[in-house]
Amino acid sequence: MFKNYFKIAFRNLLKNKVYSVINISGLAIGMAATMLIGLWIFDELSYNDYFKEKDTIARVYQHASANNITVTGPAIPRPLEFAMREEFGDNFEHLIMSSWNFTRYVSYGNKNINIPGFYMQEGAVEMLELNILQGDRESLKGTNSILLSEETAKTLFGSEDPIGKTVKVNNTNAAKVTAIFEDLPENNSFNGLKYLMPWKFYVATEEWARSERDNWSDNSFQMFAQINDNTNMEAITAKILDIKKRNSPEEAEFNPQIFLFPMKDWYLRGDWENGMQTGGRIENVWLFGIIGVFILLLACINFINLSTARSEKRATEVGIRKSIGSQRSQLIFQFLAESFLIVLLAFVFAASIVLLSLNGFNNLASKTIVFPWSNLGFWLVSVIFIVLTAILAGSYPALYLSSFNPVSVLKGTFKAGRHSSLPRKILVVAQFTISVALIIGTLVVMDQIQFSKDRPTGYDKHGLVQIPVMSSEFVGKHDFMREQFINSGGATHMTTISSPTTQVWSHRNGFSWDSKPAGFQEDFAYTSVGYDFVETLGLKLIEGRGFSREFATDSNAVILNKTAVKYMQIQDPIGKLIRHEDFDAPPMKIIGVIDDMIVQSPYSPVKQAMYEFEKLGNISYYNLRLNPNNSVSKNLGLIENTFKANFPNVPFQYHFVDEEYGKKFRSEERIASLARVFTALAIFISCLGLFGLASYVAEQRTKEIGVRKVLGASISQLWLLLSKDFITLVVIALVIASPLAYYLMSGWLQKFPYRTTLGWDVFMIACIGALVITLITVSFQAIKSATVNPVKSLRTE
Repeated sequence: MFKNYFKIAFRNLLKNKVYSVINISGLAIGMAATMLIGLWIFDELSYNDYFKEKDTIARVYQHASANNITVTGPAIPRPLEFAMREEFGDNFEHLIMSSWNFTRYVSYGNKNINIPGFYMQEGAVEMLELNILQGDRESLKGTNSILLSEETAKTLFGSEDPIGKTVKVNNTNAAKVTAIFEDLPENNSFNGLKYLMPWKFYVATEEWARSERDNWSDNSFQMFAQINDNTNMEAITAKILDIKKRNSPEEAEFNPQIFLFPMKDWYLRGDWENGMQTGGRIENVWLFGIIGVFILLLACINFINLSTARSEKRATEVGIRKSIGSQRSQLIFQFLAESFLIVLLAFVFAASIVLLSLNGFNNLASKTIVFPWSNLGFWLVSVIFIVLTAILAGSYPALYLSSFNPVSVLKGTFKAGRHSSLPRKILVVAQFTISVALIIGTLVVMDQIQFSKDRPTGYDKHGLVQIPVMSSEFVGKHDFMREQFINSGGATHMTTISSPTTQVWSHRNGFSWDSKPAGFQEDFAYTSVGYDFVETLGLKLIEGRGFSREFATDSNAVILNKTAVKYMQIQDPIGKLIRHEDFDAPPMKIIGVIDDMIVQSPYSPVKQAMYEFEKLGNISYYNLRLNPNNSVSKNLGLIENTFKANFPNVPFQYHFVDEEYGKKFRSEERIASLARVFTALAIFISCLGLFGLASYVAEQRTKEIGVRKVLGASISQLWLLLSKDFITLVVIALVIASPLAYYLMSGWLQKFPYRTTLGWDVFMIACIGALVITLITVSFQAIKSATVNPVKSLRTE
């Protein structure tokens, strides 16, 4: 019986080649898109699955409030470690103090490389489940040891045995290689880990870290934790919530709350707003999951429409089968078997499409997804996917076709009925409603990205280069290097800065000024900068001046941004004093006010910022303004030669500030690119179905077209006759899709404080585009039918 079902199904495919191609190709493209989205979603959901104990690993986070605004993040004070060990140490398998992800240049012989990594306490190897390929797993218990990734070890040592070799870190401190660990996969939170060094080494070589041992107000550290099996995150969070307030009453005004943030949420649910977890990448997972379902639904609608449209072609077959005793359930099963065969063939083509497009998809999505040939779970899901798709696509046609009355069919009196095409029309409207809504959504996402890109940054990011100088070798040489770079002809200005131009590494409070409101809890984005800060970055001075060598008092001076002046409620700020409340230091004089510069998110309002003159050597980068009279390559060559002449053992590394700023848009740009691709596929699938229906309608009306031509109808009249019904359906879809998309995208835009407006132009472009695509799709078949010789048209009847 099954063999007979599939034989008949195969013969029907060969008999109706055009419709078979449309059905199979539509389903194949829809299934391929859904499979790619499924692989992407699986990769997102399996992030950090490398860590088998990820449910027990957490990062210690802190809520801190000021002026009714709560800020949440992983920055914590160093003494928190000692308090947690003393009070609740028995709740943890590991408590690991850690530096931030620092890039260090490591040298061996004449090889110098820049690599990212961490300084961590002992226990980190066990918590991160690192696979030690060579050496000692207890390496972090030492002081002058370093663990390297397998890739890093090969780069530095080649075929030599690395264990026991001594390397230089930042060209100042020696460290012995004591272990090599397996490279971590891409989809985890420590994927850039190339080295690990002992926390003891960090504290021993960084004086400021030693000095902060008892300072509860300096949130400059981070800590990881692995809890014991006999407890849970919520129970421990309840215990440690007020530990900072209890140990540091002076911090109570900020209502600090300490809690454990589980590893399983780091990647997908890492967004916080005013103390509340607001989501994160999980929103994109849901978004593309819904898009995948819609694309598959569009492909299934094509199958349903073409199957039911051609119902009269199979009416006789149904009538004969029923007259010789076939039950309706048997007919339903037969038609479902045909659907299954078509879906199975479509899946084979879909898998081929996925294989061919996976590299391009990875580049687009910035992933390293591989086709899971050996994953039994994937094939099990694929079988379920095929069956569900076959049922979704084939159920309605099977029920519809099996319902024909055999008497009326065999008498030749069977007609599909006046309203038989209504379900098809509804499905076409649904198809184009989804497609147009996707077009509008994609256009809005692109518009929001461009709107943020066009936002004035407050400085001239073009022709600006930053060079990392986080090493003691550079201390005391900043003025000398400024002179050297400018004299080389490669730069016109240079300044020093304590954090990258496009980031904020530090926040400060504990200040007072004459007009400070009572009970005001200040919080500033804080950066140390050097001379020529304003000139190098091309900042716009609203009042006052920049730091100058002509004024010795500038060593105790500060520049504010426009938002800070408003935030502090200062009138005529130039010359006003800002005092330190927490320690004895000379007051800082406000010498300048600059226009707001975007340093953090380009989608959010600019934060109040304070730029203090650097006098303690707290410098991380040189910022250089390239000479506009030379080519970029010539400038970089001159700067590199100057750098190497003075620091021959330090690898020359630089970043263009405009490129670093552009990275702020990468996540949204990837989402927009993926949305464009899948929207295009959705439109193509919809048009494919429309083309099939247009072909069928033209075939059914062959005689009518011939008669109308004989009676004098023009090609344009026949084109309108065959196209108007489809255009009407698409117009109805536009009317439904526009307000729907407006509602959904208005909600999406609300998460951006700095956002574009939903203008009529977006909807106009989407609607006109949909109509043009519809006309092109339908017109091909309509014009083809209208230009056929009426003699041939009438002869076919």
